[in-house]
Amino acid sequence: MLLPVLVFTFGPKQAVPIMAVASVMANVAKMTAWWKEVDWRAFAVYSATGIPAAALGARTLLALPPRYVDFALGTFFLVMIPVRRWLERKRLRLHLWHLGIAGGGIGFLTGIVVSTGPLSVPAFSSYGLVKGAFLSTEAAGSLAVFISKVVVFRRFGALPAEAIVKGLIVGSSVMAGSFAAKAVVVRLSARAFQHLLDGLMLCSGVSMLWAATR
Repeated sequence: MLLPVLVFTFGPKQAVPIMAVASVMANVAKMTAWWKEVDWRAFAVYSATGIPAAALGARTLLALPPRYVDFALGTFFLVMIPVRRWLERKRLRLHLWHLGIAGGGIGFLTGIVVSTGPLSVPAFSSYGLVKGAFLSTEAAGSLAVFISKVVVFRRFGALPAEAIVKGLIVGSSVMAGSFAAKAVVVRLSARAFQHLLDGLMLCSGVSMLWAATR
């Protein structure tokens, strides 16, 4: 929901670094809320490959023209709708070493696009994590990947002080929204939540592809 707004306001090359800072803050909030239930082994294996892969993906993003970034983001959102449903139907069961492979692939994609939650969520849930353990471990893994992105953006001048401030402002709002939305989410049925997620990705994907053709 937030990415198209940031893209139309600041452009794709600025929107992704700003969103990376905001995502760091959002995952800190989720990880803090469930700190005692983090599966540190799963986090370590996922992050070992996810961190360098995210750095490579972020560097790749900085080399792409803005129009290509819009197109890649929009396509990703739309593709993730059937991919996420396919993963749910298969009910795949992952082992610890599978998380290492998933971390590399998801990390690289996260470096290029804004968020790969539609992929990281099934990865950690297929490993067998549920409720607090799932929320905290997925947030911890995502936090490590997003920090890697932020470091690369900062290193190559794509994250000036102004963008950091914008990211902190957006992140503060996202953190507050995460806690406020909890009361709403717990009342949604699993089916309603999935439809809501698909609808949001559809809207975001279409808007990004429209921006790429402007």
